[in-house]
Amino acid sequence: MTAPVAKPAAAAEDGIRPQLAELIALRGSANGGRKARRGHYAVSGRAASMLRGRGMEYAESREYVAGDDARHIDWKLTARTDATHTKTFQTERERVTLLIADTAPALYFGTRVRFKSVQAARAGAVAAWSALRDGDRIAALRGSPQQALVPPAGGTRGVLRALDALVRWYGERPVDDGGLQLALEQAARVLHPGARAVVLADPISAQAVPAATWSALAMHVEVELVLLLDPLEVSPPHCVLPLATPSGRVQLDLTASAVRQTWHEALVGPVEELCRQLPGRRIRVSTLLSDDASDAWLGMAPNRSVG
Repeated sequence: MTAPVAKPAAAAEDGIRPQLAELIALRGSANGGRKARRGHYAVSGRAASMLRGRGMEYAESREYVAGDDARHIDWKLTARTDATHTKTFQTERERVTLLIADTAPALYFGTRVRFKSVQAARAGAVAAWSALRDGDRIAALRGSPQQALVPPAGGTRGVLRALDALVRWYGERPVDDGGLQLALEQAARVLHPGARAVVLADPISAQAVPAATWSALAMHVEVELVLLLDPLEVSPPHCVLPLATPSGRVQLDLTASAVRQTWHEALVGPVEELCRQLPGRRIRVSTLLSDDASDAWLGMAPNRSVG
C-alpha cells in the first residue's frame, strides 16, 4: 500500500524538513522534570548517584582476592608472575544515550502538521536534551554501511552534534539507507553495558527486525522504542481515497469493511504486535503521532495501544 501524497499544514517550521533552530527550541520541553539531586549525606529522599556502574575502560591489574569476578582474571600477568591477578576498570561516571534513527522511506510523508520524519527528528531532540539534563553523553547513528557513528560527547556540544545529524538524516531520504536492523546491530557493537538507546522508527521497520536482534541490544542496554505514526494510518477516513502508486492512481474504497480491515492489519497491526512482544524483551515501546506534541512520549504510559 502506498501512502497518499502529503500536504502538511503551514507552520513556523515547514513540516517537511526539520530545522536546527526548532530542534534547539525543544530544550524547554525536556526540562519539565526536576533534575535529580546528587547524593550526599543529610539529604533525604531518593537521589540519583553520579556513578553509572563498573565501566569498560581498563584501569590496572592487582592480585586476585576471594570474591573477585573470575571472568576478569588477567591471564597474561598471572602467567608471568605465577600469582593470580584480576583486572580492574574505571567507574563509568557518564552514561551514554544513543539516538538510533530509522531512515526508511515510509517516514518521509505526513498528512497533518508535519512529516513523520520531522517528528522523528523532534522526538530525538527531546531525547537528547533530556539526556543532557540527566548528565549523559549523547551519540547518534543510523543504518548506513558508509556513515560513521556520531561519537558520544557531553554537554551542549554533544547535543548539537546529534541534532545536526538528525537534521541531515531527516531532511531528505538518505540514498545509502541500510535499514533499522543494521543500525541496531551497529549499536549493539558500540554500546557498553548500562548505556541507553532511544530508537526512532517506523512500525513496519521495527517489526521487520528479528526478535534476536532486539534481545541482543536489550540484554545489557536500556532500550526505548518510539514508533512514529501519522493520524491517517491510525484513523483513515470513511471515504474513497485517491492514492498514487507506481502503476498509477487508484481509488481506495475505505467505506468497505474488508478494505478497512486490510488497512488496519497493514498499518496498525505492526504497532500492536510490537506493543505485545517487545516489553517481554525489556524494551519500552511508545507511540507518537505526527501531530502530537513532540515530548508526549516522555510521559506516556508504556506500550499504549493505537487505533
